[in-house]
Amino acid sequence: MSTSSHDKKDSLRTASHDAHAPAPLLTAGAVEPTPAVAAAVDADQARQLALLAHLSPDERRAAEKALVRRVDLRLMPLLILAYITNYLDRNAMASARLGGMQTDLNLDNAQWATGISILFVGYILLQIPSSNLMLWLGRPRLYMGLAIIVWGGISTATAAADSYSHLLVIRIFLGVVEAAFFPGALLILSKWYTKTELSTRTAILYSGSIISNALAGLIAAGILGGMDNVGGIAGWKWLFILEGVATILIGVLCLVFLPEFPHNSPFLSETETAIAVQRIAEDSGRRDIAGEDGETPLSGFYAAMKDPVVHLLAVCLTFCVLSVSFNAFFPSIVGTLGYSRIVTLLCTAPIWAFAWLVVFFNARHADKTGERFLHISIPMLVGIAGFIIASVTTNLGARFFALFIMASSYGGFVVILPWISNSVPHPPYKRATAIAYVNCISQVGNIAGSYVWDSRWAPSYWQSNTICASSALVSIATALVLRQVLQRRNRALAQLQGLEHGAAEDGKHGEKLKLAQANFRYLV
Repeated sequence: MSTSSHDKKDSLRTASHDAHAPAPLLTAGAVEPTPAVAAAVDADQARQLALLAHLSPDERRAAEKALVRRVDLRLMPLLILAYITNYLDRNAMASARLGGMQTDLNLDNAQWATGISILFVGYILLQIPSSNLMLWLGRPRLYMGLAIIVWGGISTATAAADSYSHLLVIRIFLGVVEAAFFPGALLILSKWYTKTELSTRTAILYSGSIISNALAGLIAAGILGGMDNVGGIAGWKWLFILEGVATILIGVLCLVFLPEFPHNSPFLSETETAIAVQRIAEDSGRRDIAGEDGETPLSGFYAAMKDPVVHLLAVCLTFCVLSVSFNAFFPSIVGTLGYSRIVTLLCTAPIWAFAWLVVFFNARHADKTGERFLHISIPMLVGIAGFIIASVTTNLGARFFALFIMASSYGGFVVILPWISNSVPHPPYKRATAIAYVNCISQVGNIAGSYVWDSRWAPSYWQSNTICASSALVSIATALVLRQVLQRRNRALAQLQGLEHGAAEDGKHGEKLKLAQANFRYLV
């Protein structure tokens, strides 16, 4: 890079300091951007810093608070609605089973379990390519909106299944298209929110799943009880038709109103765009625009695969997912309380409503304190207590109480999700790969979980509860190891804090030095 370019970088550092924003940082292992790209990046950042230079610290804080509130109101409702329909479509089979779907399709228990788990084949294989493609296109509004519309149509087609083979084909394609949503939604959140905002927003997003679990029973009770054989169509078929149509409508809303990324969302003013970009740069130690530093999807993939933190996160989340595998079988588990089909479906609602409160306040406190490990392990330990209670008694009151605290163990699961972005904050393609990879590997827990809650083990399900409790312990142990690794990395950054810029630039600590000087630290 030329001397004039270095002078320009120095002036930008000064301007950045005055505007409370750090200089852009190169990424270890990234390809040096071409002079034209570097000049464009410098010009763009200089323009944005100039827009912010006139703001006092108080004005900057007020403007940032207003921006976050505006983004919250535009982004979060759409993602929540999409997630509600995502889980309603994916888990409709649990309610449809009570409506006679398994009997109508002549499926044995093994075929039923395979019909549930086969979805995760496409879901696993497509997550990494899908997340990187969305990041490369830079248009999450179009990409996500179209994906939601397509999976809504596929879910509706489940009503036309009349054999085991038809069901498998539909579920495979449903998994392929749904692969775009959850890792994509986590990536979108990581682009808009800082690390001390991310757990709360992830909990709000995940409320879509919990709300869908609560609504699923109510919706299924209404449809199975009131629409069975309407127009000569079985109630469980109406369930897939109506939920699929609702999904398509939500997809249309996302196609029109979902924000793009911070640097290219047309609903923001120039000043708001500058604030949105710079606040994330300050939080992570570098600008968060894909490709600016020469990184590619392939280099991001290799960087993620070489980072042991990514694999620890994958193990932690996989066993956590297995521990909460009761999700897909919840109506059947609640059915062990001895109530009728409709009352059983209605009983699921208050359990998930309580779980949502636990998830939200646990995540909010995690953001407030900046702590992650305890906010993961404590809810999961409470969940283990629920598994133990459910294993040793079928007493109505004790079993109902156990179901409540089993569901509240989702509080730990939800905090693991933002820990991915907290632990792999940059560069963008590496983070996109890490989010998708961790979520992708964790689906092994869902596949295994499809076989954990075998109806032959009812009503105590002690074998199932033992497996889930053991999985939760493995997840907690892995989280503890991850915490130690991140603490060691933070100590290394602290040791480099006082070094002069460039002192280790051409050594192995070059990138760490830049992060240390940007006051970046991992959350543990």
